Amino acid sequence: MTTSHHRIRRAAAGAAGALALLLAVTGCGEQDSVEQPGGDAPSASADDELAALVPDEIKADGKILVGVDATYAPAEFLDTDGSTVIGFDVDLFNTVAGKLGLTSEYVPSQFDDIIPGVMSGKYEIGVSSFTINEERKAQVDMVSYFSAGTQWASRAGEPVDPDDACGKRVAVQAGTVQVEDIEARSAACVDAGDPEIVIEQFQGQDQATTSVVSGKNDAMLADSPVCAYAVQQTNGELELSGDIYDSAPYGYVVAQDQAGFADALAEALDAIIADGGYEQALSNWGVEAGGITDPAVNP
Repeated sequence: MTTSHHRIRRAAAGAAGALALLLAVTGCGEQDSVEQPGGDAPSASADDELAALVPDEIKADGKILVGVDATYAPAEFLDTDGSTVIGFDVDLFNTVAGKLGLTSEYVPSQFDDIIPGVMSGKYEIGVSSFTINEERKAQVDMVSYFSAGTQWASRAGEPVDPDDACGKRVAVQAGTVQVEDIEARSAACVDAGDPEIVIEQFQGQDQATTSVVSGKNDAMLADSPVCAYAVQQTNGELELSGDIYDSAPYGYVVAQDQAGFADALAEALDAIIADGGYEQALSNWGVEAGGITDPAVNP
């Protein structure tokens, strides 16, 4: 499997910017905003036994320094104030941190800088929808907490079958696992004597989404929660196409010399799954389908 297979699927860049673009092309001029999901975030009371598992150097200041690429709605993205990081990943990890008797401080970063930042000690953890894979586990420890696959979306009433997309124009975010997916599908079309898939790559998933809403492209593919969120935020302009496939776990990124911290995170996840905080954090954002029941270190 090539390196590109191991890259995390990335998604919407900047919720406010994405929303503005989507409103512009959907003609929703009368509407001031699209309602964001998310309800009251769950809270967690500290568990003294779990808190005791956290290494002293991490809990000394009472907070966990989190590296995050805040461009991935609805997992982690910037609120309308342009600085507060929100999303289901944020609500979920805040609940985990609370169970450990700590708070979270999010430091926006370029995605590719987060793992090196954790390894160097710049961040105490990376929380940014990292897919768990062998390449990453060779560098850091990863604690599974969610599962996502690939999903397609198209203009409402104009469904595109992912398995019959030859000749279609398809949008995808550059640098994602979906790029290799769609390139392989296009090559299969050509091998079968059918027209290739016209692939347009965008730097941000918001741009890819807008291109489908506007009719420039016929469909897009992205992480399953991201596609579902885009459908919701475009007020019926898009619909999901086909089933979710190639599901894989997301993991928190922890330095390999912090094995005790990784174990504490896994146990804290178990605790919030048991007390309902886990389900609340996901259901508030409509992504409970990606919930898991068996968090683990380096699964």
